[in-house]
Amino acid sequence: MNIAIVGVGLIGGSIALRLRETEQYNKIIGVDKSEANRKKALQLKLVDEFVTLEEAIDQCKVVILATPVDAIVQLAPYILDRVTDQVLIDMGSTKINILEQIADHPKRGRYVAAHPMAGTEYSGPEAALPDLFKDKNMVYVEAFKSDEDAFDLADTITEQLEMKSLFMNAEEHDMHTAYVSHISHLTSFALALTVLEKEKSQGRIFELAGSGFESTVRLAKSSPDMWTPIFKQNRINVLEVLEEHIKQLQKLHDKIEAEDYEGLHKLIKKSNKIKRIIK
Repeated sequence: MNIAIVGVGLIGGSIALRLRETEQYNKIIGVDKSEANRKKALQLKLVDEFVTLEEAIDQCKVVILATPVDAIVQLAPYILDRVTDQVLIDMGSTKINILEQIADHPKRGRYVAAHPMAGTEYSGPEAALPDLFKDKNMVYVEAFKSDEDAFDLADTITEQLEMKSLFMNAEEHDMHTAYVSHISHLTSFALALTVLEKEKSQGRIFELAGSGFESTVRLAKSSPDMWTPIFKQNRINVLEVLEEHIKQLQKLHDKIEAEDYEGLHKLIKKSNKIKRIIK
């Protein structure tokens, strides 16, 4: 069986690396609009060859969409128009807008909406890691709308990636990812912008940067080509979580401004309850 990966960057490349290790596929075929990505992916032997999207659909049983989410919105109905019994799996970080585009498509059953909860701050084929997904969660969204054989094939790939399966509806997924993933990146982008602004007048500020700063700001190295579309597609949920985040920052600001250190201590202690979730 051949499998096609559309978008051979961090996610697509890591899928390719891991699936190659399983030796379950005749060919792993890539599709990518970037010539630089194609050259690098071939050099790293992530895929066997690159073909056009149309050729990939014709040659492969499974097509995995690992592009930015704005591209998935456009590509999903286009590919479904051309499939027969092939399975189309999208790996996007948002789902509502994507699934609305194909909700009434006659081939909706051949579509599996999935989201691997894994990643790094790096991008491109050279960022691919064979163990990126190990022991992470694969979230299936509206899995009940996929044909049984299509879902079974997608879940086999999830098992080959050594991931655990979760199930959600689109609204639940997009809201939860805004709170546990998207806000983390926005916070990191904001912190980086804050420190870079200060650097203009205090050029030695990064000499004091330690592991705490590095771990907090590392996500600011993430690709704007990936994250701008995510914030666009999940705009309502992102705005909601940003408003709550700003409210909490304001509380901390107000306690420090008022020199209410007892109140500040209580807020920090309250935040420590996150240990129930993150060990």
